[in-house]
Amino acid sequence: MSRRIVVTGGKGGSGKTTVCANLGRALARRGLRVLLVDLDIGLNNLDVVMQVENKVVYDFVDVCEGRCRASQALIRDEDEPTLFIMPSCHTAKRQITVDVANRVVDKLADNFDFVLIDCPAGIDSSFRRAVSCADEAVVVVTPHLSGIRDADKTISQLKDMAVYVVVNRVRGDLVASGEMLSVFEVFSILSARPLGDVPENDDINCGGRGCKKPFDILADNLIGGGATIYDCVSRYKGFWGKIKSRLKRNV
Repeated sequence: MSRRIVVTGGKGGSGKTTVCANLGRALARRGLRVLLVDLDIGLNNLDVVMQVENKVVYDFVDVCEGRCRASQALIRDEDEPTLFIMPSCHTAKRQITVDVANRVVDKLADNFDFVLIDCPAGIDSSFRRAVSCADEAVVVVTPHLSGIRDADKTISQLKDMAVYVVVNRVRGDLVASGEMLSVFEVFSILSARPLGDVPENDDINCGGRGCKKPFDILADNLIGGGATIYDCVSRYKGFWGKIKSRLKRNV
């Protein structure tokens, strides 16, 4: 039986799509069959992050409205043969209901170990549609007070689900200097299980495939129930760490 997990994060900008894509790759690197479903209908960009936008022929809405079979809309990742993407579209002729979305995801889920659902920002009807297709949730939050408040509101909507938290875009130099909340402080505020953290990294944010280790840790924690946390801070401590921190600020 597949694990169906919605990746959400309150308002836009937390990096949920990037986390969804890279976590999917990390799971696939472990030989698991993984499906990424973009349910951010109208404002979708999972296909761009996964670098398959030029391969899209059919999308999730086409499947829901009967213009193609579900298998025809799937795109296989070039690097990971067990990773597939179900893209969405920029416009929808009519509203996709919760029941229709669930039927499509249910049909696809039988063929995969993990289904990761990229959720729209906010907590409106589109959010509820995406959440209804999942049994678990990963809430992506940045270490800022506004982001934590949004994440807390999101978690309050995820009743009767296993909920995990990923702290994203962590600046180790700012945490070391006391200018940014640490991941442990964020975890202590939010009432959900810590899954891990991801550093601020241009390669990750631009859709690159580098900086795999944080996502490998997330994947291992998700599979095995571990609590390992990627260390974003230690390289900025001590004499040489302070030099690195100053250089980073000046770049």
